[in-house]
Amino acid sequence: MVTRGIDEEYEQDCVVPKFKESSLWVMIWACIMKGNKGPMVVLEYPGGLGGGMTADQYQEQVLEKVLFDYYCQMSKERGQVTFQQDGASSHRTKSTSAWLVRNGIQTFPYPSSSPDLSPIEPLWHQLKTLIRQRPHPPTSLDELKEAVREGWNQIVPEDIDAHVKHMEDRVKAVLKAKGGHTKY
Repeated sequence: MVTRGIDEEYEQDCVVPKFKESSLWVMIWACIMKGNKGPMVVLEYPGGLGGGMTADQYQEQVLEKVLFDYYCQMSKERGQVTFQQDGASSHRTKSTSAWLVRNGIQTFPYPSSSPDLSPIEPLWHQLKTLIRQRPHPPTSLDELKEAVREGWNQIVPEDIDAHVKHMEDRVKAVLKAKGGHTKY
């Protein structure tokens, strides 16, 4: 797509790249905390209409296999750790809440429809950018999964901290806007 004046025909500043959506996609889960990039999992589930991530799949693939050990390790190293997850339906079920309580994982409330209050959200954009910058785009599901893993490995704690350090400002902005839109 090009937006320009008559005398700006070939100026690079006037070009906005547009990416075609790929028919390949994966769902991932990852976690971060200040100064630390946690594990990332490419989720295995049927997807499609009526085939979203169930609470049982979330508990098995994420909470039991990945989060529990990471949470215990970080709690041992840092003291009290509080887990925040978004409002995905598999995160909000009674069975997921019971799993978290049963396993001693303290949670932090997350307002619905508030991606601006999660420091991991800008990292998803960074991850997608890293995948798009590859010299050859993934052409198979296995290649996409590998690209996601390689992209996640390129994200460093400094990238994470750049977003975590602004959380107080984000919360203040949301409160000032009374839950409305903010610059974040």
